[in-house]
Amino acid sequence: MQPKLNLLDGDLVQRVLDEAFELLLEPGIKVQSAEARALLAEAGAQVDEAREVVAIPEAVVRQALETVPKQFYLYNRSGEPVVQYGGDAVHFDPGSSGVHILDRETLKHRPSMTADLVRLIKVAEMLPQYAAQSTAVICHEIPKEIGDIYRLYLVLLHSTKPIVTGAFSVETTQAMFDMLAIFTDGREGLRQKPQAVFDVCPSPPLIWSHFGAQNLIDIARAGVPAQMVSMPLAGAAAPVTILGSAVQHAAECLSGIVIHQLAQPGAPIVWGGAPAIFDMRQGTTPMGAVETAMLDASYAQVGKALGLPTHTYLGASDAKIVDYQAGLESGVTAVIGALAGINMISGAGMLDFLACQSPEKLVVDAEAIAMAQRLLDGVQVHTETLATAMFAGIDFKGEFLKQKITRQLFRKEQHLPSAVIERGSIRSWQEAGSSDTFQRAKVRVNELLAGYERPSLPPDQEQALRQMMSGLAAQAGMNKLPEL
Repeated sequence: MQPKLNLLDGDLVQRVLDEAFELLLEPGIKVQSAEARALLAEAGAQVDEAREVVAIPEAVVRQALETVPKQFYLYNRSGEPVVQYGGDAVHFDPGSSGVHILDRETLKHRPSMTADLVRLIKVAEMLPQYAAQSTAVICHEIPKEIGDIYRLYLVLLHSTKPIVTGAFSVETTQAMFDMLAIFTDGREGLRQKPQAVFDVCPSPPLIWSHFGAQNLIDIARAGVPAQMVSMPLAGAAAPVTILGSAVQHAAECLSGIVIHQLAQPGAPIVWGGAPAIFDMRQGTTPMGAVETAMLDASYAQVGKALGLPTHTYLGASDAKIVDYQAGLESGVTAVIGALAGINMISGAGMLDFLACQSPEKLVVDAEAIAMAQRLLDGVQVHTETLATAMFAGIDFKGEFLKQKITRQLFRKEQHLPSAVIERGSIRSWQEAGSSDTFQRAKVRVNELLAGYERPSLPPDQEQALRQMMSGLAAQAGMNKLPEL
């Protein structure tokens, strides 16, 4: 039995959807792409071209929902399905698109560079808790116009795992498809066995920008999975209540599904997001707040009621260094997301409202994820009797350690953490140098990097990958790519 967390009853889920359908009619959705508006008009929506506002009837939405796949998989480089979107499958990946890295020596935040992203990719590749990679940080020495595809290029060079990624321009999106297709024998192979899911973001409240809507259309027609990342900010760019923000989230995602399915019925798409509450004292967007996690679990429950694959941003922290706050916020929210049965949970490794990444936090978060995964495994029956047979011959002595069954079953019952988690005696801890969690995480990162080996790529694929990236870099004014 997998334990589950449901914050909404059936009536509340239906009320969220009913009010979302009302918002789709009044005030409607602002859709800034002419092509998307044309698709919506043809399907029966009412379009105010002057205001770029579309009123979408519930019947149009229901028809689109009928064609959305309830389940799909992401594949690794070997063509194996390793990430399941749909049902109550739960996976984790590092948070994406950070702009800073936490310097492990100075504990200062500095702009992230190529070497930082490569280090994050290697660490995530070595940790089984991460089912997928992400394009985790921006590389500031790279021109912005090719930054998205350059990050994907680095992941493809250094990892075999599926990828959670995204693009910030129409031109980059097509180039990223072509880059992925190098490893799938073309675009049709990419459609059949997708190795990446692409984030697509509406703009709160109730807006699909020209790029966002066009991105939905292009991703749908490529047959690559799209992952909507709706970002209602409760109390600022969305209603202050968790339920009010869940309604806005639903309206934004439902409208996105309609655009996406009108472009290509049956293309895979994910009910995802990265909402937050608005901190009224600081004017910030706390991703580690329990109310943020509650909002995520609530909107995911609405998506699950529609039978859709789900995603969220949890397991991150608003702390500035890897300290108690970072562990508290990341661990608690990762467990909430796992118990909510959300298919892909992004955010591990991230600090400072998703602005900063840290390899050391990535390994600490992996321990929290392992605990969440153990919780999802639940309490299982491993023996014919629950306990009575183990008491045979005990004679009131606490000697269960001697039993063969103890040696056979303890690894099934207990998750054994890495040395990042200190469970020794105080004497052994002192003799080992009295290190804190961050110091142990630094050692763990060094061990993972030392044990990493870059995946062997077929020479023709690696050559095609490097040539493509070099050509795009030259067009952007770079004579040479950074040394790896």
